[in-house]
Amino acid sequence: MNDRHDDDTLTVWYDGGCPLCLREIALMRRWDRAKRIHFVDLTDPTQACPLDRQLLLDRFHARQGTVLYDGAAAFAAMWRVIPALRPLGELARLKPVLWVLEAGYRQFLRVRPILQRWLR
Repeated sequence: MNDRHDDDTLTVWYDGGCPLCLREIALMRRWDRAKRIHFVDLTDPTQACPLDRQLLLDRFHARQGTVLYDGAAAFAAMWRVIPALRPLGELARLKPVLWVLEAGYRQFLRVRPILQRWLR
């Protein structure tokens, strides 16, 4: 599938081999009733990547139009296109809020391998 869409569509790259990621993406798919998010499984080698595949696997990324987001900013971009989560995504536009979310995301990345082992 082509990863080019109109500017309203958010492209999200995720690790299809990560049980945590699969659960979160499944939840986001259910909440994305308007189908405004295009999910790209990075474990599928036929999928195009805007950056190095390993970089995308190591850290969450999303793109809307020409803007590429990573980390907490990518999550906030995804939340903004889902009506129920939009207020949280808008709140994350505030630099202090995004800073706290990013700090939490970096801590999560440290324990992610342990959590993945528990869920396998």
